[in-house]
Amino acid sequence: MAGLQIGMAGLGRMGTGMALRLHRQGAQVMAWNRHPGKAEDLARNTGITAVPTLDDLVGALVPPRTVWLMLPAGTVTAEHVTKLLSLLEPGDLLVNGANACYRDSMAEARETGEKGIHYLDAGVSGGVWGLEEGFALMVGGSPEAACLARPFLERLAPAPDRGWLHCGPAGSGHFVKMVHNGIEYGMMQALAEGFALLEGQTTFSLDQAAIAGMWRHGSVIRSWLLDLTAEALAGHPDLDSIAPVVADSGEGLWTVQAALEQKIPAPVITLALQMRWASQGKSGYADRLLALMRNRFGGHEIQKEG
Repeated sequence: MAGLQIGMAGLGRMGTGMALRLHRQGAQVMAWNRHPGKAEDLARNTGITAVPTLDDLVGALVPPRTVWLMLPAGTVTAEHVTKLLSLLEPGDLLVNGANACYRDSMAEARETGEKGIHYLDAGVSGGVWGLEEGFALMVGGSPEAACLARPFLERLAPAPDRGWLHCGPAGSGHFVKMVHNGIEYGMMQALAEGFALLEGQTTFSLDQAAIAGMWRHGSVIRSWLLDLTAEALAGHPDLDSIAPVVADSGEGLWTVQAALEQKIPAPVITLALQMRWASQGKSGYADRLLALMRNRFGGHEIQKEG
């Protein structure tokens, strides 16, 4: 589409990949980052236009404008949404691509709607591979907002007709992405436990990387996560240089909270989240107390009498 413009605010790994993919697909991209040097470097190497401030970003776009936020969820995003609402005009579109809580997105949609500004909450998956492979996009908002965003969604996705979905009203995009990430927690935990079992069986001298590579073809557990696991094991077969600490993002906790609110059992996702906490040392006190108890009782479990 001739003259297709978008303002990208936030140039982390995902935001940079999205800006580049849109640029390669023929969109005119105006890029802003909280640390201006990153936008300037991107512009210098690609032809994307860097702007120094949010005011300049909005000013560089022809109405109706589309501004896509790819900032850290929480306070940072909220502050910049407030700032943009003072700059954008009725008929413009604001897209929140952060990993935000869907309830926050519903509140932002109400606030933007009061000003006549369209709003979409966009869950984005694809990581650093999205630039080449395309991103998976889950968006929530009005049909009008989704229509305005469609040219960008079609270019960001793996193909115009797949890899993106208008999930429903405001908040639904981030809700679907939240559940997506909860499922990812469970899948990653299962893969990690399975390969730990293979590593623990020393009788056979199993080649972890070879097994992972073989499972990628024809196996019912073949997946992109398995592909990434196989590549990781090929590069670090003994994992000696890898710290056994796994970070958790908000989506895992929000997914578990949603399961509790709906009284829907989600034991795999819940335990996967708790295992990430354990890897961060958050079970340390309990582990030490358990060791003390076992030592106190001579290493034997307490058994009921009778």
